[in-house]
Amino acid sequence: MAVLASTLSRKYVSLLGRNVIDATGLSGAYDVHLEWAIDPLSAPAASNSTPASDVTGPSIFAALQEQLGLKLKLAKGPVEVLVIDHIETASAN
Repeated sequence: MAVLASTLSRKYVSLLGRNVIDATGLSGAYDVHLEWAIDPLSAPAASNSTPASDVTGPSIFAALQEQLGLKLKLAKGPVEVLVIDHIETASAN
């Protein structure tokens, strides 16, 4: 489940608008197959290669709940952040 949450955060943060944190408490390996349609109104133009008329299926939120029994819940939680406060060009040696 941690890998699923990480994948949703990394690849679909533009669709979800948030990071996804695994709070299921489930461990182990799972084979997940999820079918959903990108909402053409919320998807970035560059990633929307399918015409709007061909897009059918549930939203990512509905697909997670109906197909996997998981629910995305809006909550605040810790998020790792990398801060670079100084940078210099490399020396000749």
